[in-house]
Amino acid sequence: MITAVHDPLASVRAEFGSADGYLAACTVGLPMDATRRAVAADLAGRPDIASYSRAVEQSRAHFASLVGVAPERVAIGSQTSVQVALLAAALPAGSTVLLPEHEFSSLVLPFVYAGRGIRVRTAPLSRLADAITSSTTLVAFSLVQSACGHVADVDAICTAAAAVGARTVCDATQAVGWMPVDAGRFDALLCHAYKWLCCPRGVAFMSVSADYARTLAPVQAGWYAGDDPWSSCYGGDADLAACARRFDVSPAWQAFVGAEPALRTFAQADIAAVHAHATGLASRLRRALELEQPDIPTAIVTWLDPEGADLARLQAAGITASGRNGRTRVAFHVFNDETDVDRAVTALGR
Repeated sequence: MITAVHDPLASVRAEFGSADGYLAACTVGLPMDATRRAVAADLAGRPDIASYSRAVEQSRAHFASLVGVAPERVAIGSQTSVQVALLAAALPAGSTVLLPEHEFSSLVLPFVYAGRGIRVRTAPLSRLADAITSSTTLVAFSLVQSACGHVADVDAICTAAAAVGARTVCDATQAVGWMPVDAGRFDALLCHAYKWLCCPRGVAFMSVSADYARTLAPVQAGWYAGDDPWSSCYGGDADLAACARRFDVSPAWQAFVGAEPALRTFAQADIAAVHAHATGLASRLRRALELEQPDIPTAIVTWLDPEGADLARLQAAGITASGRNGRTRVAFHVFNDETDVDRAVTALGR
């Protein structure tokens, strides 16, 4: 008797159409069928404010579940850089911020241009924990680096930061959706959901600890930051929400309508299985290309390609990939399989 093998990711894969040759979740995720249906239905009907509000709050709850915190800890936004700017604005004058070298600019520039004598230092990601000193006010880093796909050593960074009382800010945009993420490890965690969470662009989240939240001024407060948004539409005497909602910005309604089913799918998925699947495909490609395996498994594979010759070969074969910082970059997600690896290897002539 043959026993069927249970696929824990089958229900997630079923939400996607053809993904043949799409190796670019690190650039932008593929939309789910449920997202397409939700947005199309909304555009075909009349605007429904109550429905929009439900989509926002359900999305907030789904994301909170994904990163292991209560929804009250999560603020909604539109872009990561906007939320980083709020954190930068709260830094005391003369603060020192530590970031990895070659970090994605949305995490860097708000601190660089914060003014007030704020200093920005950088160090290689592999030695970021060692670069944290008693003068470090805040250390900010991507959990997974955009340019190279390397995964940060969270244990080492958080331990070193705690030893000197430095705040930790983690950009998990390149992580949430394919690997388990615990937002409780950091003072703040940021995520734009249009990559690995396959949401429409314009849906971002910020998880913030209660202690850190008390130090932040809601400098971007608008009507949606009110305790009751519909009573915060006029004047300057609104009562802001007592939780992280006070850092909300007005939501892009259609984007959240499309995001809610995608976030629900990932919140219900076995993320450990997604991680094993994605990193397994990436490891298979590295073996075929004779690339070094990273110390911490990652779903992103990059290699030096300064002239873009390998990227051109992939694109000529109908494979969607990307080039970043002089490297060719491919990514494997739940909707990819072994045939994508084999197709890339063949296109590269390896």
